[in-house]
Amino acid sequence: MRVILQRVDFGQVTVEGQTTGQIARGFVALVGVTHADAPAQADLLARKTAQLRVFEDEAGKMNLALADVGGGVLVVSQFTLYADARKGRRPSFTEAARPDHAAPLVALYAQKLADYGVQRVEHGVFGAMMQVIIHNTGPVTIWLDSAELEA
Repeated sequence: MRVILQRVDFGQVTVEGQTTGQIARGFVALVGVTHADAPAQADLLARKTAQLRVFEDEAGKMNLALADVGGGVLVVSQFTLYADARKGRRPSFTEAARPDHAAPLVALYAQKLADYGVQRVEHGVFGAMMQVIIHNTGPVTIWLDSAELEA
């Protein structure tokens, strides 16, 4: 699994003009799933997301985690995180998991965030055409790949 975390002051996702999720301070988490991913990867990435210290303390240092700042997470599925653009001009998405495999893992990632103490977890709609507003602050953008993290 891959997660792109955008540290935000505001995040919102709408589908067909209807807001399906919105947060203030926290992360917009763009989540991609590949074929070999399992619940262990969702758990690992949720724990890492919840515990990542990238919010400023009173001294302006990135020392605080989501729980320390009362932050939320807006979870948005994004199969394009597994795009392969090495050849030609049109990317291949064969490394992205099929919806029947990916959707439960994205949902599990969101549930595990709550289990790890994230007070507000909001969602996009899996497989829908979404409009995502990301007010990235910093800017701070973090790439997490379960294949590259220690358990």
